[in-house]
Amino acid sequence: MRISVIGSGYVGLVTGTCLADSGNHVACVDKDERKLAILAEGKCPFYEPGLEELMRENLRAGRLKFTSDLATAVGDSQVVFIAVGTPPRADGSADLSAVEAVAAAIGDALRGLAVVVTKSTVPVGTGSRVEEIVRGRTKQPFSVVSNPEFLKEGAAVDDFLRPDRVVIGANDPAAGELIAELYKPFVRNNKPILHMTRTAAEMTKYAANAYLATRISFINEMAAICEGYGINIDEVRRGIGSDERIGFQFLYPGIGYGGSCFPKDVQALASTARLAGVRADILDSVHRRNLEQRESLARRVLQRLGPNARGTGVAVWGLAFKPKTDDIREAPAISIVSTLLEAGVRVAVHDPRAIENARALFGDRVSYHEDAYAALPGADALLVLTEWNEYRNPDFERIARTLRKPLIFDGRNIYDLAAMTRYGIELHSVGRPVNM
Repeated sequence: MRISVIGSGYVGLVTGTCLADSGNHVACVDKDERKLAILAEGKCPFYEPGLEELMRENLRAGRLKFTSDLATAVGDSQVVFIAVGTPPRADGSADLSAVEAVAAAIGDALRGLAVVVTKSTVPVGTGSRVEEIVRGRTKQPFSVVSNPEFLKEGAAVDDFLRPDRVVIGANDPAAGELIAELYKPFVRNNKPILHMTRTAAEMTKYAANAYLATRISFINEMAAICEGYGINIDEVRRGIGSDERIGFQFLYPGIGYGGSCFPKDVQALASTARLAGVRADILDSVHRRNLEQRESLARRVLQRLGPNARGTGVAVWGLAFKPKTDDIREAPAISIVSTLLEAGVRVAVHDPRAIENARALFGDRVSYHEDAYAALPGADALLVLTEWNEYRNPDFERIARTLRKPLIFDGRNIYDLAAMTRYGIELHSVGRPVNM
């Protein structure tokens, strides 16, 4: 098929590249000329495993191209994906101005029958709003379909090529079947293509993210209660996760969730609920607990450093909101580092991928290190805030020897309490007793 994808950010670039890889001809549209120049060279402007290699293959094959000419791309397409951002407003609701602007541009550019697909995460009813805008600017026949994405940063290519399920929300069955044809190469392992109404598809995306965020906030609240009673949350987690009705996924205590999806989607769904006159007590609590989780660790660090924390130093391993990405949006580590800097603590940081993004945010207020161990000299404590694989089994003797104090704050509970005691390291973690 001939496809255009409007928006070459995270979702749009993964979508366009993977659809091109299955034989479609895809034009990815963006208004940022600097980004387009980078993309045209086969370079990915962010880190996502496997994506850059796939981009280059499909650029060489002529199935993928990047352009700022929206009118031509849309006019030549059978399917047009909207994949622009929907950032949160001050009240937590989703800002749909970019989606609405793209819908208007699509209406101006249509030259024949097409299916317009909202890939962006949007509140219930947005498909109808897009349809209204497009219809007001064209006499060409078209349909609007909701096709939410379920991509995990760090595994997005595999998620697209081998999805758990594909959700297609269409009030026009023929349009829904056309989009299903696009996805059939990716579900040959008998994973389902789920057809539903447009509003149900929009709700499904928010509900999925809100549920996963709720599991994270739930286990973190249990961890806080365990700390109050001197109980090890690891034991409790094993006890409840072994129940097949519960399981272990997204049930890891730590410093909370971040990234471009969970924080904004929880707030946006709560805002959507209020518009319908429904209280969103659970969602509001999930959001508050998540903020408390990162603030709690920062307070514990400052308390342990003592009343003269100003002028002390810490090393931070991990800035990205999760491993296998350079994304620091809403990353708990960023919030924690900011709190420590405000308290006058010197901060030295390492991250395998997110250093440049952090540099753009913090400037010269922190020191940056390409080697994790180079961040340790002069530090009174080590904070491990992202569970990158290379942090899981480091040289603990070297850490204890290099730090001014053998003190680690493990924000992701990746270190064993007994092992740290053997190395003479005082370990503070989440929902577990201090080992010394």
